[in-house]
Amino acid sequence: MKTKVSVIDLFCGIGGFSYGLSQSGLNIKAGFDIDSSCEYAFKANCHSKFLCKDVKEIKGEELNELYAKNDIKVLVGCAPCQPFSSYTFKHDKQKDLRWQLLYDFSRIINEVEPDIVSMENVPQLLNFKKAPVFKDFVDNLTNNGYFVWEKIVYAPNYGIPQKRKRLVLLASKFGNISLLSSTHSPENYLTVRDAIGHLEPIESGETSVHDFLHKASKLSDKNLQRIRQSIPGGSWKKDWDDNLKLACHKSSKGQTYVSIYGRMKWGEPSPTMTTFCTGIGNGRFGHPEQDRAISLREAALLQSFPMNFKFVENPEDFRFGNLSKQIGNAFPPKLGKIIGQSIIKHVKKHFTRAFS
Repeated sequence: MKTKVSVIDLFCGIGGFSYGLSQSGLNIKAGFDIDSSCEYAFKANCHSKFLCKDVKEIKGEELNELYAKNDIKVLVGCAPCQPFSSYTFKHDKQKDLRWQLLYDFSRIINEVEPDIVSMENVPQLLNFKKAPVFKDFVDNLTNNGYFVWEKIVYAPNYGIPQKRKRLVLLASKFGNISLLSSTHSPENYLTVRDAIGHLEPIESGETSVHDFLHKASKLSDKNLQRIRQSIPGGSWKKDWDDNLKLACHKSSKGQTYVSIYGRMKWGEPSPTMTTFCTGIGNGRFGHPEQDRAISLREAALLQSFPMNFKFVENPEDFRFGNLSKQIGNAFPPKLGKIIGQSIIKHVKKHFTRAFS
């Protein structure tokens, strides 16, 4: 019997990670998430089961029942990163229940005993003094015989048009494992223009007649004035008239947030997509030329989702804010494909029955 490399995805969301893994040739068995609104996208694109379940309620036995007897078992997960963010690190959140997510991931690893594990999260997780949970996660893997590789990965180095830095971990019981070498360099990084420059112009609050996802949020009159005075790569400090500046900008803390309400630059990768990436007040999410924030479609393309990815079942019935959150929170599929290709290369080296 041919051996399959099969994946179960914890915290799967709409399936960015699993979709990328499937594009590399891995077999997606199931995805777990507590957000039931992600079910359609995950099932439609990953062609697999979606189980709406809290990770703390997941038992290794039920996961092992999803794998076939001959499978090489891969377990992946991107725990929601809010408890590990820069903001959280400024506060005492050691007792935040969300820290438990990675401990539950470790527990499930112990119960399932997968052959290969992959985890992605924010770089701040490497701060062992403030986030011992990651050290505990790695120690658990090494104590159970896994070879562990971890690195801060810069997304543009792998053809993703977004200045995203993420902590990526790979672990294997077969031997040393690592991510493939970079596919791009600063000379050929994909840019905002490469990703979204072909889309038709739309205005604030408008939806393209050709693509329901090419929809931009409606800006207030004041925010329209602000975006019109913003230049690509600039800041409200230098670009705006004083009457357009917010009260919070005048505080010492507000002075540090120079990128909010800013425009992206055509010739560079975009800023990191976030939960609120379709609102100009949440970061440098203004279109380089048009007087609006980026659209849902533009956010998806900057996340490396292909045009044919199915986000919603009914174009007439979806919530803009919810879909923006799902896209912003997603794992970039192209990086998922790179991780999948890395796993395949590793398995072929250490396990000859696979892909034979």
